Amino acid sequence: MTILQTKAIIALGGNLPLGEMTSSQVLEAAIQDLTLLLGEACQTSRLFQTPCFPVGAGPDYINAVLTVETALSAKALLAHLHEVEQKYARQRDQRWGMRTLDLDLIALGETVLPDLDGYQAWRDLPLEQQMSETPAELILPHPRVQDRAFVLVPLCDIWPGWCHPILGKTATELCAALPKSDLEAVQPL
Repeated sequence: MTILQTKAIIALGGNLPLGEMTSSQVLEAAIQDLTLLLGEACQTSRLFQTPCFPVGAGPDYINAVLTVETALSAKALLAHLHEVEQKYARQRDQRWGMRTLDLDLIALGETVLPDLDGYQAWRDLPLEQQMSETPAELILPHPRVQDRAFVLVPLCDIWPGWCHPILGKTATELCAALPKSDLEAVQPL
């Protein structure tokens, strides 16, 4: 029996140290943990430094993207990501707040969750609601991946040809559509 594998995209970020570990060291350790947990087929971008959002709200972020072939469901994969976040003292006190580690499941193959209407409702949510509301269920692909240079730039580092399952554009095309200032703010370490 063949187990079907799907390529997952996981975004990593953090802007708070953990004990003696810098944000870069936390991300590097989390990448090692994810590789051990998910398998050796992981591919990881370089680390990038990105301004905090909103600007001035805290230290700059360190970001990366990891891809992995997996047979896990979206829900099972997300559970593993939450386990790794907890290992690095992730606190969920504030939406888009400072954190030691944030692991976001960006996409899992062609999967759209909860369905096309649910995805579009979250993608079209006004910014003020995005900042205060958290979905009760997993939304895939990530509803704002197309707006986030801190995800797309690292993704282009390892998988520029990834095609958004709804928008039908590659990571390179999505990146090229972003404001130049957003792209320039994402600096490799």
